[in-house]
Formats: sequence, C-alpha cells, structure tokens
Amino acid sequence: MAQDDDMVLRPRPTALKFDLIAKCSITKARAAILNLPHGPVSLPIFMPVATQGSLKGLTPKQLEETSCRLCLNNTYHLFQMVSLLKLAQVTEEGVRFLSPHDGTPMLLTPEHSISLQNSIGSDIIMQLDDVIATTSPDHARIKEAMHRSIRWLDRCIAAHQKPASQNLFCIVQGGLDLDLRRECCREMVARDTPGVAIGGLSGGEAKAEYCKVVDTCTDLLPDHKPRYVMGVGYPEDIIVSIALGADMFDCVWPTRTARFGNAITNSGTLNLKSAAYAYDFGPVEEDCKCICCRPPAEGGLGITRAYIHHTSAKETVGAHLLSMHNVHYLLDLVRRAREAIVEQRYPGFVRAYFARLYGNEKGRYPRWAVDALMGVGVDLLAED
Repeated sequence: MAQDDDMVLRPRPTALKFDLIAKCSITKARAAILNLPHGPVSLPIFMPVATQGSLKGLTPKQLEETSCRLCLNNTYHLFQMVSLLKLAQVTEEGVRFLSPHDGTPMLLTPEHSISLQNSIGSDIIMQLDDVIATTSPDHARIKEAMHRSIRWLDRCIAAHQKPASQNLFCIVQGGLDLDLRRECCREMVARDTPGVAIGGLSGGEAKAEYCKVVDTCTDLLPDHKPRYVMGVGYPEDIIVSIALGADMFDCVWPTRTARFGNAITNSGTLNLKSAAYAYDFGPVEEDCKCICCRPPAEGGLGITRAYIHHTSAKETVGAHLLSMHNVHYLLDLVRRAREAIVEQRYPGFVRAYFARLYGNEKGRYPRWAVDALMGVGVDLLAED
C-alpha cells in the first residue's frame, strides 16, 4: 500500500500524556493515568455511553456522582455503520445513507466526520472506519473494509485541525482474521495516533474468537499508548479483556439493561421485576457504595430491591435508579481491578471475581474465559 513516509514517520502533536503506573507480573493487565485536556483519568476505565450528549436516565450531576470521569458521546453522524447498512452505501468517498429521521440523502466522509468532532471539542475523537460485522461470511469485504479503514485514517489525520487539543484514535479492523488484524495493527501503529482502538467486535461473534482478536492486537500495540476495545460492557468481558492487555471499554448495556429492570451485581444480573423481590427490603447490592444502595445515614437513598420491583414495572424512576447503580457498579469494578493490578494481585482478583459470580461452582465457568485466562497465566480451575 502506497503511503507518504513523511506523514507516517513525523512526530505528531498530542493532547494526552499516558503514564504507565503498573503492569501485572503474570497477565498483560496494566494500570495507568491518562492525562487529558479536561483532567486525569485512571485506567483501566469503563466509559458509559451518552447518546446525543445525554446518558439515558441520569442527569450530568448524577453521572458525576457515579465517579465517571470519561464517557462516550454519540452524535448523529457517529451511528455505527453496521446498524445503518440497510440504508447505506459505502464507497471510497465515504458513507452515503438515508436519514433514519426523514429519508434525506446524506454523505459522511472521513473529513466531515473529523470536522464535526473538532467542533464538539471532545478530548478523544475517533477516525471514520469501514465496519463489517464479524459474523459476515464475506471475507473479501472484510479485507476491503480493513484496508479502507487505513486509507480513511490517513484522510482523518490530514483533516484533523486540533491535534494539540484533541486526540485522534485510530481503529483496528480485520474481522476475526488474525492475519488481517496483525496487518492492520502494523499500519495503524505506523501512523502514530495518540491512542489505538480495537473495533468491529461485540457483534455476535463467539467469545473465544473475540478474545483471540484482543490478545493478538494488544501484543502488537505500543506500551506507551492507551488501548480501547470498543463496545464492550459485560463485567466478565471487561475483567478478561483487562487481563489480555486492554485499558478502555464502553457500552450502552448498563443503562439499557436498567430499563428492563435488571441490576448488575457481584452474583450476576438480577431481574428485579421478578415477584421474588416484591418483599425483599435489602439494598440492590450488599456493600455497594452507590447513592442508591447507601443508607441515608451515609448520604445515600437507601433504595431497596422491593422499591425497584414496585417502580420498575410502572414508573420510569425504577430504571433511573438502576441506571445510577449499574453505571456505578461497572466504574467501581474497574477501579477495584486497577487497585489489584497496582498491588500485584490481579490474578487472585480475577479468580475471586469468577468464584463469587458463579458461586464457586467451577463447572459453570464459561469455557471461553477459562481458556483466554489460561493463555495469560491464570488458571481459573486450579484448586485453591
């Protein structure tokens, strides 16, 4: 692939500083501080998704109270192309699609995408990439999309007007083909963007294949830059992905599942709409420090499972409260993971997490997690 050597090799301005604090001595887990224009962010991190600049179910103040310091903001032009493919045509120029609102023909190019993100002023902006579902059987199209994403990154870099105040992250593509992923990693790393995202996952592929892609990519990415796995939000996925060397995650799941009456807990996801919780006057999660679970004496609301059961089926307040709890849970999970990495006890943290989640019934542990963790030195099935 022809490329401008000066463009690829020239040092670029950057608006972030990545300080690596600790590395797990067994797994590939890392703890770091990401210093951004708006302030420092501890890694690993989970980023809640705020569609159209608003996290569903939470006010900005309530989001701040969850300890969130970085969230993903979707705008109209950043809808995932996978979800628009029925309306879209992808060409080298960009993506032509019909507005889901009024059917108006629209064109999104790499240059326009960057222009819009420059105008928003976020600390991190993403390249426009050509996204193909990992479950697609069309290998030629996946390969085409990977190479196009590289070419589009070059156009995004050329169009980026604020590299001293906004960080452009590239997005590694290639489907489940590890050779394509390796090739894409090499090309993206050569462009020297401030951070690297691993994209195109969480699209229905087998978890074992997902882990192979993340593990392969992190082996090839620089130690001194943040690694962002896009669209990942289930607790088990995050815990395993941290062990595989990833730093940043995002997903709509914690707020979306809250709207169905589901609470994320250390023992799994609980559907509080179930009649089993109608007279359960305990907190949503024991020992949880979110504003919902904390008792009034500790500055919390003292919300019970019974109250959520009563309101989630009839009022929006149930979903609102569960959104606060669920977002806090995931943020606290990565905070605890970070502490474990810094204190060189991450393998034990992982084993304890799975033991609690599955009631110490090792026969229930998912095979994909067992195999992926074994690959980085953690034996979930070992006798304690």
